[in-house]
Amino acid sequence: MTGWDVSPFEADGLRVSALRPPVLPEPGRHGEDPADCSECRSRDEGIWLDDHWRLARIPGVGVPLVLMLYPRDHYDMADLPDELAAELGVLTTHVVRHVQALPHISRAHVYRIGDGSAHLHVWFFARPEGQAQLYGSWLPVWDDLLPEYPADVADADATAVAEALTASYGGRRPETDGH
Repeated sequence: MTGWDVSPFEADGLRVSALRPPVLPEPGRHGEDPADCSECRSRDEGIWLDDHWRLARIPGVGVPLVLMLYPRDHYDMADLPDELAAELGVLTTHVVRHVQALPHISRAHVYRIGDGSAHLHVWFFARPEGQAQLYGSWLPVWDDLLPEYPADVADADATAVAEALTASYGGRRPETDGH
């Protein structure tokens, strides 16, 4: 992969880590018990809310905007009721449209990785326009390597996405924005 144009690593000197033996049973994820789930305690925080979902901006990132969509109640992907699964599909499409409508953004990448938390969380990474080196699956790696993007610009972009989402999908902006 270091031969790919989008790799953030030079091929020389980069070695692959040894694969460690499996650990069974696997360690528990954060929030396996809803009583200990920080996402459940944050159910009213974010840049946008409706009865079932909340959208938050992730601060301190290197790409222009990273958003996270959570169900307000404690669900993971596998136990999401069909009605909420259908909402997730439509809502994801609306968020992508609004992120990609920002003037300096080309794409909104969508990721669901469920190893760290038992509370469903869907990532939205905004790829800046013209940055072909950030294409594809390396974008989250690049995000960790880039200097922090200006928070005031990210806040303004998050506000624009939240307002557009309210207009196109419904829901509301919380009284106090949380990240």
